Amino acid sequence: MPTDERLTGRGVRDAVDEATRTLGPYTGRDWTGPAGGLDWSCRTTAAHIAHDLLGYATQLTGRPDTGYLPLDLRVHPDATPAQVLVVVTACGGLLAAALDTVPAHTRAWHWGPCDPPGFAAMGIAETLLHTYDITRGLGVTWRPPAASSAAVLGRLFPDAPTGDPADVLLWMTGRATLGERPRRVSWTWRAAVD
Repeated sequence: MPTDERLTGRGVRDAVDEATRTLGPYTGRDWTGPAGGLDWSCRTTAAHIAHDLLGYATQLTGRPDTGYLPLDLRVHPDATPAQVLVVVTACGGLLAAALDTVPAHTRAWHWGPCDPPGFAAMGIAETLLHTYDITRGLGVTWRPPAASSAAVLGRLFPDAPTGDPADVLLWMTGRATLGERPRRVSWTWRAAVD
């Protein structure tokens, strides 16, 4: 399985930096409304990004082989959007540090054995896709970066059609149409390796 150089700690840091740079100027807006087409609020969606980044970091460092570790991230209900973004940065830093330090042969469970580039791809995907959801909820125009989108597609969606990487990623994850292709209502990515 080819590994893109973006599927590393640096790639996760770049995605988190992009998210906080994009969302930071809008923390004074109302984050209680829905994030794009999700049922979650913008604030809950940002906390979910942090949750997933932390979860992927602990999977990599704990190396369970049969399921998720029995832990959860709880962001205080009175945390402001700006504070939630700091939590996202902290959790992204933990995933990046884990990716930078675990051996390349490390495997940990995510619906099967998953390698470090798979966890990086999932962390980048969760960050960029939910940043897109939040920007839609806040009325901000933004698209995921093409290079990061291409890296995620290459690792998690080997059956993705050709096209603009951001457009294809949004289509593959049920967020948009793609040319004549209707919006997907069901999808999954493939993080596990053989």
